[in-house]
Amino acid sequence: MAKFTKEMREKYTVLIPSMLDFHMQLFKGIFTQVGFKAEIMTNEGEDVVSEGLKYVHNDICYPALLVIGQCIDNLKKREKTDDVAILISQTGGGCRASNYKFLLKKALKAAGYDYVPILTFNFSELHKVPEIGIKYSDLFKVLQAVFYGDMLMYLNNKTRSYEIVPGSSKELTLKWIDILMKQFSQNRGISFKDFKKNTAAIAKDFDELPVNITQKPKVGVVGEIYIKYAALGNNHLEELLVDLGAEICVPGLMGFIYYCLYNFTFDYKLYKKGWLMAIVSKILIKYSNKREKNIIDAIKNTKYEPMKNFSHTLELCEGILDHGTKMGEGWLLTSEMVELVQTDYENIICAQPFGCLPNHICGKGVMKKIKQMYPFANIVAIDYDPSATKVNQENRIKLMLSIARENLSKKNK
Repeated sequence: MAKFTKEMREKYTVLIPSMLDFHMQLFKGIFTQVGFKAEIMTNEGEDVVSEGLKYVHNDICYPALLVIGQCIDNLKKREKTDDVAILISQTGGGCRASNYKFLLKKALKAAGYDYVPILTFNFSELHKVPEIGIKYSDLFKVLQAVFYGDMLMYLNNKTRSYEIVPGSSKELTLKWIDILMKQFSQNRGISFKDFKKNTAAIAKDFDELPVNITQKPKVGVVGEIYIKYAALGNNHLEELLVDLGAEICVPGLMGFIYYCLYNFTFDYKLYKKGWLMAIVSKILIKYSNKREKNIIDAIKNTKYEPMKNFSHTLELCEGILDHGTKMGEGWLLTSEMVELVQTDYENIICAQPFGCLPNHICGKGVMKKIKQMYPFANIVAIDYDPSATKVNQENRIKLMLSIARENLSKKNK
């Protein structure tokens, strides 16, 4: 397997699997700004699943199958493949996503692309960042992009179900992505001064977007990180819910990053190991809290209710799961479901890959307890895998929305 070198940065195109549409464009802007030629893969369809099934064993989780299938499918449809590399992220820890690199390496070799270099990035191996030519200071730029992406995704979801002009919310979101990418290319938009100015302007633009707010079922989407965010993985779940007349809320990516950072501090607290990462995590948490507060304050100046800060989310799993439960999405998944119920998103879809044990325990396994605590909670687990039919998934979602409308009618009486 070829190794990616710093000399390849200018010549090679780095292919990145799709996940979060808005965030990925911002990440691309950051990678371009630091000297990479990046391309977000957008290929979807049966070919992706077919290639995944061909080169990945069906017992491996569905996200791995899709990510690897998308990579192989993309390579097969390119005229030239000797100047491309693939970047994949890994969660680290016990999740099977930690094995993506080795699964992809095996698949590339079997498909005849063993000369394609693989770059990996995960929270467990931050010390390896310089090996791929990224400075530690660049990580703060990526972190800024996550915050911008979360804010745009949140406000887009707040407005898209009520927009008077169809598509105007997405158009405004894409406008701001273009503005931010241009700023990134000029090394702007990163400082706290620029960040504060941008977030205030974003909030103002969305507040002025023409909307007709009516009463609709509110649906929260949680689950395994890839299936929750990737339209390829969840069969365009967000679009389906909006088309069916719901307002949606998808917790931001920063929540998962907070979760990873806090886990380092919990490891030190529980097991007295990893003191250095615990210290670094506390610094990053403090850095992030300032920006999170800025976003919340900006949205408070609009007609829309802002998201809660993560220090609030952190405690919501108490009495249900311990913070030592950190496989996959762990305690974060439980906390997000409780927070959604508490903020009037009582209808929740837990999107999970079939066979993902951590997701079933921390999601499906705690639903009964959450429903006991919050009787109005209307939670449904939707499994996604190659054999799951889209029709069956949509029927279960429609049934959940039917119950949501009944509950809404009861509340109005």
